[in-house]
Amino acid sequence: KKKKSKTKNNENTIARNKRASHEYHLEERFEAGLELQGWEVKSLRAGKANIADSYIFLKNGEAWLLGASFPPLDAACSHVICDPMRYRKLLLKRRELDNLLGKVERQGYSIIPISLYWKKAWVKISFALAKGKQAHDKRNADKDREWKVQKERMMKHSVR
Repeated sequence: KKKKSKTKNNENTIARNKRASHEYHLEERFEAGLELQGWEVKSLRAGKANIADSYIFLKNGEAWLLGASFPPLDAACSHVICDPMRYRKLLLKRRELDNLLGKVERQGYSIIPISLYWKKAWVKISFALAKGKQAHDKRNADKDREWKVQKERMMKHSVR
């Protein structure tokens, strides 16, 4: 019997928001399903998705993904109107929604999508509660990242 690996495969990832960790302090992470139409699933299977400029907002006790672009395929059905920028509902439990609502309204967090991926046959989105970084925070993060790379190089050469 084959053993399943516990690590996530990169082949399951559809889209990633690389700017999220640079622009925001990501604190608490969540996972949710997406309510999609058939043409959107086909588009995602083809790997056509962009969540770089998207965000999640809460309205009437529901979470919605806004700004994500899933361009339709050329072979999409003609009787369905394909809107690549439509609002998409996130599938979360009531307790998770209440928790998010409290943190967004009272503590000033934003909800930022991090990645879109396949989990078995389902499309899932990973998102985080985030606070925006200021310019000096971004500079400090860049310095820390560069120092880590430099430290690794020094350690690699000192072992020889």
